Amino acid sequence: MGHQFGDRPMFIGGEFTGASSKDWITSVNPATEEEIGRVPAGTADDVNRAVTAAEKAQAGWNAKSIWERAGLLKKVAAGFRARAQEILQMEATDTGNTIAKLRADVEIAAGYLEYFAGLASEMKGETMPATPKGVHFTLREPFGVVARIVPFNHPFMFAGAHLAAPLQAGNTVVIKTPETSALSGHLLAQVCAEILPPGVVNIVSGYGLPVGDTLVRHPKIRRIGFTGSVATGLAIQRAAAEVSVKHVTLELGGKNPLIVFPDADVEKAVDAAVAGMNFSWAGQSCGSTSRLLVHESLYDRAVELTRTKVAALKLGDPLDPTSEMGPVNSISHYKRVMSFIGKGKAEGGKLLTGGGRPKGDMFKKGFWIEPTVFADMTPDMTVAREEIFGPVMSIGKFKTVDEAVNIANATEYGLTTGIFTNDITLALSTAKRIETGVVAINGSAMHHIGLPFGGARNSGLGGEECLDELLSYTQVKSVHVLM
Repeated sequence: MGHQFGDRPMFIGGEFTGASSKDWITSVNPATEEEIGRVPAGTADDVNRAVTAAEKAQAGWNAKSIWERAGLLKKVAAGFRARAQEILQMEATDTGNTIAKLRADVEIAAGYLEYFAGLASEMKGETMPATPKGVHFTLREPFGVVARIVPFNHPFMFAGAHLAAPLQAGNTVVIKTPETSALSGHLLAQVCAEILPPGVVNIVSGYGLPVGDTLVRHPKIRRIGFTGSVATGLAIQRAAAEVSVKHVTLELGGKNPLIVFPDADVEKAVDAAVAGMNFSWAGQSCGSTSRLLVHESLYDRAVELTRTKVAALKLGDPLDPTSEMGPVNSISHYKRVMSFIGKGKAEGGKLLTGGGRPKGDMFKKGFWIEPTVFADMTPDMTVAREEIFGPVMSIGKFKTVDEAVNIANATEYGLTTGIFTNDITLALSTAKRIETGVVAINGSAMHHIGLPFGGARNSGLGGEECLDELLSYTQVKSVHVLM
């Protein structure tokens, strides 16, 4: 196959460019380990160029009316849809995500652009009767240049969707693509190049050191949005704080429980848990329902249903629409996930299915891991406490509501929770006790546009996918007119 996608330069100030270092990062197809393309290994100088270009473009972008900016965002959305098939082919090949479910990523990115374009007039201030004769009101103004740092699991979707709020608010943006699976950032740049003024969107590629670190520390960037791991989120907070006061939002990891109470339909609960595990992208999702907590009266049935359903998943070529799961993203991530599976076995987890490389000639190369389920999970096990970010589920049991809540809350995370019961009082009282940002009752779909998605505790800061996200890219200024 070779370098089927070729070299994909960065996008700075409206121009496609290599890195000042002349170095490149090779992208590998995780299903075959074949080299498929390259992106520049950016430098601190490249980041500085991108920020300078964004700063130069910001005043003109902010001078446009909210309706002009909204109209351009809608054109970018149409550009995404027009190139959807090209984006999907590249993204599936580069990430290992299965193409059937990946189709939603382009539509989500386009839909977010249209949604935030529609919220343009909601960037409202307030008036207050602070004095008898004066007029006192607030304005919302953009930060200027903002940074968005994108993870490897849905690189096009996260880059495209999360352009919407900062751009509509009048900011210009510098995006850092992930170190692996960065190729689709070039397609996003091509769409932006056709529609947006130069410098409004800039895309830099490279390693966290120096590119991500330079971006976070840049004194002209006072607003940062990051999606990724807790460890990197903590590093971003530290680095940002060493330079200046910055507004940082973080959408981080999760070790998300789905609790099944004794009156629940156990088959529906298991179906939801397996769907919510996101095997279509090999469980590489912060919101994956990786802990299934089942009342002891339903436990044995839940274990058998989960084993059967997960074992039946079809692994295959990510470009095959019938494939239900592809490989994990990279060799380093393959080693990480396999080390967790080893700990699960060593610590007494009962391996129900999976746990290794699938059999067959097509799986001899590539970063393939069977979808894996452990039973008899206890809260002290590593697989019950730490985010694996791979195709690994664990099932544990509980006797009482208090026990279920305590187990659910027994990690550093607090992103999502599922609750299955027909007792609305039990459902709502449990939802209030779980320390988490999102709760789904009798389901596992956690993303509904217009409602905030974000975590509690070490799962993050700030809600996205809603009006709050748009407002978070503005600063409030008070104006006092005295008469």
